[in-house]
Amino acid sequence: MKDRAKELRVFTEYPVLRAVLALAIPTVISQVILVIYNMADTFFIGLAGSDAMITAVTVCMPAFMFLSAISNLFGVGGASVIARALGADAPKRARSTASFAFWGCVALTLAYALGALALIHPFIDALGGSDPRVHGEACRYLRWTVVVGGLPTALNALLGHLVRSEGRSVHAGFGIALGGVLNIALDPLFMFVLLKPGNEVAGAAIATFLSNLIAALYFLAVIWRNRQRSVLSLRPTRRALEDGIPGDVLATGLPACLMTLCENVSYAVLDNLMSLSGMVMQAGIGVAKKVNMLAHCMARGMAQGVLPLIGYNYAARNYRRMKSAVLLSASISVALATACMAVCLLFSRDLIGVFIQHDSPSVDYGAHFLRILCLGGPFSACAYAFISFFQAAGQSLKSFLLAILRKGLLDIPLMFLLLRPFPIYGIVWATPIADIACCCVSVALFTRFLRTLRRTACIPLRID
Repeated sequence: MKDRAKELRVFTEYPVLRAVLALAIPTVISQVILVIYNMADTFFIGLAGSDAMITAVTVCMPAFMFLSAISNLFGVGGASVIARALGADAPKRARSTASFAFWGCVALTLAYALGALALIHPFIDALGGSDPRVHGEACRYLRWTVVVGGLPTALNALLGHLVRSEGRSVHAGFGIALGGVLNIALDPLFMFVLLKPGNEVAGAAIATFLSNLIAALYFLAVIWRNRQRSVLSLRPTRRALEDGIPGDVLATGLPACLMTLCENVSYAVLDNLMSLSGMVMQAGIGVAKKVNMLAHCMARGMAQGVLPLIGYNYAARNYRRMKSAVLLSASISVALATACMAVCLLFSRDLIGVFIQHDSPSVDYGAHFLRILCLGGPFSACAYAFISFFQAAGQSLKSFLLAILRKGLLDIPLMFLLLRPFPIYGIVWATPIADIACCCVSVALFTRFLRTLRRTACIPLRID
């Protein structure tokens, strides 16, 4: 109990800035490393000098990222319920929640992997990989990353959420970063040493599978080692299906799942519409999206890092501390995203040229696309902070509304609306426009929620 109380000091006793930084910095660093390893795949594949290979990885990305949607469903939902249970001094509920989240993630991931294997060819075509030069490479990448590597990849992200939910942000950040660093190290080994030339895409996929497997094993070892003083239990029990735990986890995690899922669907629609203009544009938008991910991953890292802090203090009714954590983390996220936007605007062609090193018009298109996409970064960071707040507080309806508004409800119709008057570039402009609109709505909902909370709690929520 004393060890557990020591872990929870970050939620209750640390100054807010120190608590936010202690929880968020490891998570932000791990998310940055994830983006770097994602970029490393593109960088190393780009050395092969093939737009078809770059496009194959690009079209598979929504299918691969759907694993994140599954892990977010159970991971974000589970972390929020665990943090609120700890804040309400209900460790048994927290323990049962961890068990449900783990086995739910395992079951759904296995079902998805088997479905992807059975329908792999129409699946690749639907994602924009119908070109014969792209299709075969995309199938190889999907088999290793989703079919074979789906379970370790999903568990890696899920266990990071669960470990972070009880204040072990350093362990969570290290585990996620471990997978990224290993992937960067294994990429060239499999792509250029162990496999024959022409198998670069398969080599990158195998490296991704192995790195996520090792990271997932690390998390399992951490949970096992700390089993005596941790509330995290992976043993299946009947209690995990009782006390409203499944409904609470799924309702809280669904917006996070849908946000990732809709993001993947949005990117798939973008890739399909861009494929109508040719592979050169498709390769350019694929690299631009990956470079632009840096700002989004920092915002995601901040939000995921402080989610347990917010959830714990919301359940403990320490609303002043809760509000301070939300506004401080949102401000830091927006500042980081603004800095990334400035770099992308100033060095767009140089950044794209790092990944497309052969002489191709896709470099110029990618630079134009990046300058458009990065404009939405600060607005997306702000929206993400408030979406995460509603997830932490168990406000599933509000987080659901913002999640589908950010990706899916606005940007996909805008792509089709802007395609005709502004060919090629119009479909890219849909993303920052949707980010701005979602940011405005999220600020309004957060402000209204605080007013309601102040009336019901009958205490001032001003930051001293």
